[in-house]
Amino acid sequence: MTAPGLAALNSATKYPSIPTYHRLDPRNGGLIEEPTRFTGDVLLTEKVDGTNGRIVLLPDGDYVIGSREELLHARGDRVHNPALGIVDELKPLADRLRADDAQGGVTVFYLEVYGRKIGGAAKQYTGGSGVGHRLFDVAFLRPEDLDRSLEQISSWRDGGGQDFGDEAALRRIAASEDIPLVPRLATVPGELLPAAVDDMAALLAERLPATRVALDDGAGGSPEGIVLRTPDRSVIAKARFQDYARTLKRRARR
Repeated sequence: MTAPGLAALNSATKYPSIPTYHRLDPRNGGLIEEPTRFTGDVLLTEKVDGTNGRIVLLPDGDYVIGSREELLHARGDRVHNPALGIVDELKPLADRLRADDAQGGVTVFYLEVYGRKIGGAAKQYTGGSGVGHRLFDVAFLRPEDLDRSLEQISSWRDGGGQDFGDEAALRRIAASEDIPLVPRLATVPGELLPAAVDDMAALLAERLPATRVALDDGAGGSPEGIVLRTPDRSVIAKARFQDYARTLKRRARR
């Protein structure tokens, strides 16, 4: 693939930012009493605190491995970018993925890579040298999605143009390729989700008192938070322990 082609592929497959469940105050980073509105069933999954990795599977069976921002390695490369251990962890998986999942287009597997020396929360997942990965999303691109300028691709991506798989597709692909998913915690009716910041803090503590993806007995075990999403992924938001703890601490000082 040419350099312009790789630039387009990189841009088109970057993972979008997930909004917080309660809106962040731009003035101080605290949470405002404005929750995301969900209707119908809402799936709660663990948000793992590592680094975002992606495997971009092409129709001919070639693949590219990347971090959140850049591509690091392609099938057959003799040298790869060792950034954050992403390639070392994901290459064995990429080598065995089947191109028929791409359905004639490009399939992007989004995985959290976590554990030893990966981010400030590494010790919460391992007391030794353990490294793991969990699949949290999958997207499908058509050839025409890449046949745009970089500016057009960026605007398309930021406008929600990427075609993410729903929960059924994600589970099917995870099962067929034997990829561990981020833990599913519960499914709750959207109308029963907390509206108040302190009530969401209580829900976090109740639903996820400790991480479910510890790699060994020496792990600290403190979780990062929860991702809330509708089964069709039309609405998605994140709730992190630190955001709620910081907000409630600030309020208590007033």
